[in-house]
Amino acid sequence: MDAVVDYLLTGDPAIRWQVLRDLADASPDEVAPERARVATEGWGARLLAEQAADGRWDGGTYRPGWVDESRPFFDAWTATHFSLQTLAEFGLDPASPEAQRAVALVRDNVRWEYNGELYFQGEAEPCINGIALTTGAYFAQDAAAIAATILATQHDDGGWNCWEEDAAAPGSFHSTICALEGLRAWEQRSGADPELTAARLRGEEFLLERGLFRRKSTGVIPDLRITLTSSPVRWFYDILRALDYFRLARPERDERCAEAVELLRSKRLENGLFRLENDHAGPTLFSMDGEHEGFPSRWVTLRALRVLRWWDAA
Repeated sequence: MDAVVDYLLTGDPAIRWQVLRDLADASPDEVAPERARVATEGWGARLLAEQAADGRWDGGTYRPGWVDESRPFFDAWTATHFSLQTLAEFGLDPASPEAQRAVALVRDNVRWEYNGELYFQGEAEPCINGIALTTGAYFAQDAAAIAATILATQHDDGGWNCWEEDAAAPGSFHSTICALEGLRAWEQRSGADPELTAARLRGEEFLLERGLFRRKSTGVIPDLRITLTSSPVRWFYDILRALDYFRLARPERDERCAEAVELLRSKRLENGLFRLENDHAGPTLFSMDGEHEGFPSRWVTLRALRVLRWWDAA
């Protein structure tokens, strides 16, 4: 374990500070200066430098300005929405001057292509809104309108689905994890709210009663890709993303996560690392060194080890 931690600590500041906090039990005084480097060194600084004066990344909000809007399923990870998500995943300190400047530019200038609303007012799709709500909560923005939209679009089974407005239709894994992350982050920021809490718990049950990766009706795995580790997660669901959520949402553990935990554990290599198994294809602003599909990944290893640490400690 010490050798793995030492290896992870040779990575980018975005990884190092989380390793210190989550795996090495470092003191806050040790963690804080390492986290501060995210704004000025490595991937965090590089991503911040890509923001334009109008607040956008790559000329767009959800999609970059060069993408043909007639191609609805084209994935690109270079525009504002996913850049903000990535900065939050890096752990950019929201109180840093760099974060304050970047987020203010977005808040005051960036509007959704879909409905023309300002970014932190949200749009229509739960998967998109969930990520935007997570980002808004993380960077201490007023995203109450997004939370309200997510609550209004929950399905009868407790899940969410970006492509189906009928509340009686089944939810999806992908939309549900995005919505849950957003609701939990907003609840942590804005305080307890009975309606929000109830919706979040129903959403968690949607995943838990499916064992995090199986159909409720048949027990069949609907898509083998949700059993593969990925990072960054973007809008996609997988068992590692779900377990990382429940690590925070249910620290006391829920035994319905057990099969997913053991599946994750089985992926650990002899050297203690975990591979990046599923790289979500699409243009990026830059490559994160050493993060390639099929090879050991610092990001995946960090996230997997903190999940196993949570589970085994309980």
